[in-house]
Amino acid sequence: MSSRTRYVALLRGINVGGKHKLPMADLKKEMTALGFANITTLLNSGNVIFDAATGNEYELEEQIGSHLQQVFGFPVPVLIRTHEAILELIDLEPFKDIIITNDTRLYVSFLKDAPEVKLDLPWTSIDGSFRILHVCNKMICTVLDLSVTKTPKGMDALEQLYGKNMTTRNWNTIVRIAETVSKQLS
Repeated sequence: MSSRTRYVALLRGINVGGKHKLPMADLKKEMTALGFANITTLLNSGNVIFDAATGNEYELEEQIGSHLQQVFGFPVPVLIRTHEAILELIDLEPFKDIIITNDTRLYVSFLKDAPEVKLDLPWTSIDGSFRILHVCNKMICTVLDLSVTKTPKGMDALEQLYGKNMTTRNWNTIVRIAETVSKQLS
């Protein structure tokens, strides 16, 4: 029997503004067709927990993305992390010192490749509305303060620094993914 690893797939650009619709039930069906097991989808934004024969994360990204594009007719960028990477991020508590208000938004952006840009952290935008707190394992933890600006320009700053080959989730989604993984493992 081959070894299996628990992964988290993060799909970019689906079910946003009525474009690139990809129902989670269909996504689960296609993940099953690819031979993955113990598949759980979370929310409608393309978060999938699954087991696969131990393999290369880049190969899994290509395999899943290529298959979904073939089935649904539009590109579906996929970023893969092991469940351990997600749980390590939770253990890191990257936002523990942040004062949370109704205007505070906590995000984690997942990069396809290791970042080439090295910043002195924490990095803060000129207007003070956006901060990059932590960068590790192709993940970037950021804070957006909507009380400073009502327009979330943080993603523009991230793309200028790190390129567009990323996907972003709010911290609550990451916590929910981690809780689901932990329940499945216990």
